[in-house]
Amino acid sequence: MRVVAFGGGHGLGATLRALRATGLPLEITAVVTVADDGGSSGRLRADRGVLPPGDLRQALAALAGEDKLSTGNAALFQYRFPGSDALSGHPVGNLVLCGLMELVNDPVLALDHAASMVNAVGRVLPMACEPLGIEADLLRDGEVVTINGQHEVAVAAGEVLEVRIVPPAPAACAEALHAIAEADWLLFGPGSWYTSVIPHLIVPDLAKAIVDSPARRLVTLNLAADNETAGLSLPDHLAALARYLPDLRVDMVLVDNGAVPDPEPVANAARMLGARIASGSIAVQDGTARHDPVRMGQALVPLLGTAR
Repeated sequence: MRVVAFGGGHGLGATLRALRATGLPLEITAVVTVADDGGSSGRLRADRGVLPPGDLRQALAALAGEDKLSTGNAALFQYRFPGSDALSGHPVGNLVLCGLMELVNDPVLALDHAASMVNAVGRVLPMACEPLGIEADLLRDGEVVTINGQHEVAVAAGEVLEVRIVPPAPAACAEALHAIAEADWLLFGPGSWYTSVIPHLIVPDLAKAIVDSPARRLVTLNLAADNETAGLSLPDHLAALARYLPDLRVDMVLVDNGAVPDPEPVANAARMLGARIASGSIAVQDGTARHDPVRMGQALVPLLGTAR
């Protein structure tokens, strides 16, 4: 079964680990946003002109093999240099990916090579082969302000009115388009809605491929609002997907029991996308708003096996 998961950062990592936890024979492809401009990724992007490597590295770590060498290499990729010198704050994997992308001058080849270093059980691809920007119009104190940059949009206070990518029509990664066309399932979320999930829906080539794909589609909703979705209800999350890609049809919406005390509004919003909801206990049990990969994987098993 071929599964393509879209996103970036910790949300995509949770999905990839959940897919592994299903125990199903899956062929996994992660399609990752490339608009990050904060932290180590932002520094390398600005200094070297490469794709921001952080979210790509996180996806590779989530897919790393379980043998001793692979887990060791994955741990090395995730090691972040301490201190206050030039290396401070850089994870080793970001530097490795930066070096590979410069060496082979092809981000897909670089990622495939890095995947072999951690014996990844799936493939990691960028949504586009050039760094992208994100800008958003926010309503703040009764005024509309435009915020530039993925990091600034993610942390800015105010209601997001519209989000855009820059440039507005970048070429999508060809290998990602092929994976989408061949997929049995396309998975969206959880994650930062405006900066990790929706960007895939507004890259024209990706949007067309998602709509045209014969795959079934599953959306996993977040557990709690963050800065960029403050005031956005879970039904609003689904409405936002339809707003940015009106032709999007969804089959299943996965929600956590604790995040949805009243499932009817979510079910109504899901029906507008052609979907039905499935609920389960998919959050960690320590009170923090994080998805538990094992619990989420258990919830995915019957859904991925659902007949058309």
